[in-house]
Amino acid sequence: MAMNPAEIESMIKAAIPDAQVNIEDLRGDGDHYAAYVISAAFKGKTRVQQHQMVYQALRGRMGNELHALALQTSSPPEA
Repeated sequence: MAMNPAEIESMIKAAIPDAQVNIEDLRGDGDHYAAYVISAAFKGKTRVQQHQMVYQALRGRMGNELHALALQTSSPPEA
């Protein structure tokens, strides 16, 4: 069973409340997505740590309902 983009976005925002999330369906099949996530919570963390935070937010759905996720994370630019 595939996940819809709104569900992915909701799960990420629930775990990372200030996150700006943009989800793109790469193939139109509901299985292959790109996620762009910006959050102040990522500041000072390595890219691997940032990605781990997002994967934790998806609570084990990666590799099951969600087959592939191309992930790009960053902290917001300094003002």
